[in-house]
Amino acid sequence: MTTELRSQMIALLPRLRAFGRSLTGAADQADDLVQMTVEKALCNLDGFAPGTRLDSWMFRIMRNAWIDTIRARKDTQALDDASAETLVGDDGRTTTEARLHLADVQRAMASLPEEQRAVLMLVCVEGMRYREVAEALDIPEGTVMSRLSRARLALAGQLNKTPDAAPQKGFAQ
Repeated sequence: MTTELRSQMIALLPRLRAFGRSLTGAADQADDLVQMTVEKALCNLDGFAPGTRLDSWMFRIMRNAWIDTIRARKDTQALDDASAETLVGDDGRTTTEARLHLADVQRAMASLPEEQRAVLMLVCVEGMRYREVAEALDIPEGTVMSRLSRARLALAGQLNKTPDAAPQKGFAQ
């Protein structure tokens, strides 16, 4: 393993953790998934083609590892460590509102199907191009666009709901 490749892998860890968190919904599971991904990548370095994108290769490994984990998983309850965090900040109201909005976004993201959530994270959070996401997830570029569109509509619909509003059928406008 070259020093450059090692540096690239280390620099990629925060992005892998964010993507892992979007897949798993929990920080501890995301950390386990990152560890599993790095281990698989290191064991299969001969599968990485120099000159290609390391991030796409690693995101694909992570996604496949997550799918394997889901297939092997038995019914378990996820621990929501976000509720255990305390609120810290200068202005309690602003911090509380920001936390509530973030919690709404996290709930809305968690309600998305895994395929849509993965595409949304890679495009909107990681800033990857559709072609790169298609390569990382091993799906056609058109599928990336349709999943992203559906994810954005569903997310907007979830975030624009009011507690008093009845669920509406059809597309969000």
